[in-house]
Order: sequence, then C-alpha cells, then structure tokens
Amino acid sequence: MALRKGIAYRHLERPYTRKSRVKSKGYIKTVPHTKIVKFQMGNLQKKFSYKLALVSKENVQVRDNAIEAARMTINRILEAKLGKNNYFFRIRVYPHHILREHKMLTGAGADRLQCGMKLSFGRPVGIAAQLKEGDEIFEIGVEKNGIEIAKTAFNSIRSKLPCTTAIVSAVAG
Repeated sequence: MALRKGIAYRHLERPYTRKSRVKSKGYIKTVPHTKIVKFQMGNLQKKFSYKLALVSKENVQVRDNAIEAARMTINRILEAKLGKNNYFFRIRVYPHHILREHKMLTGAGADRLQCGMKLSFGRPVGIAAQLKEGDEIFEIGVEKNGIEIAKTAFNSIRSKLPCTTAIVSAVAG
C-alpha cells in the first residue's frame, strides 16, 4: 500500500506507543525499522572550524523517509563539491514515535462493509521523529571554503521537510 501524504502525520501526536520487553504487555507487537541508513557521514576524525545546523522553527513530526531523502540529497551535494574528507555531516534526530493507522475501506459501497471503531488503536505503518521549535535536525562541519556549499545543500532540501527551517552557523572550537 502506498504512503499517505506527509500532512497526514505532520502534527504532533500524543507520544504513547508502549513498547515493552514483555511482548504480551505491549500494545505494539512489532516496531517498523527506520529507513535512515547512516547517521554520520564524511570525515569523522577531523575537527572542522565551522559548524552549520538546520533548525526547526515549529513543532512538527518528520517521517523517517523524509529524513532519509534529505540525507541523501545533502550528502550527494557535499561529496560532489567538497570531496569525501572535507566535511562532517550528522543527523541529529532519531525517529522514535510510531505512526499508527486504522485502515478503513474506501470507495463506492465501503460504508456498508466497515464502519470502524471508536478510539481504535491502529496498526504501525511507520516511524517519525518529533521535533520541537529550535531542535537541530542536521549538522555540517566544514572549513571556511565550504560554508556556502553547506548552505546551498541545506537550502536544496527545504521542500523535503514538512516544517519551516533556519540555518544557524557557529565557529566550532
């Protein structure tokens, strides 16, 4: 089944998901795997002079596939323009929140086949990271010649995220 639009999961939900080590006590029996492949890329040993961060300007939920799409785009731009050893890139959020959906039949005649349940719990369909205003989503470490490239990488992914963002730069050290 295809993914629903991002607006269906954008707003913060109550973060009750009850994952328990004792399987019979947990409401959610299986937790979906994250689609994020790597959380740190580039040169992990070197300390860079400048740090840029992409910060959320609102409270929002970001699905893991949106974070992975943004990661791939940023990493591709940085690797092509700076090389593999001239930047450090890190994802600062982790998707913990389990998205649930109570699937209903749709289409002609579906109202006679199923009417749903009040306060139904739903089945897990994905996971998302819950962001508060001011949370860092991504972080890039570069030298002075890579600041503009890092800013263009951040600007290229703004349409992939369901929130307004700001670029915050600082001198590391």
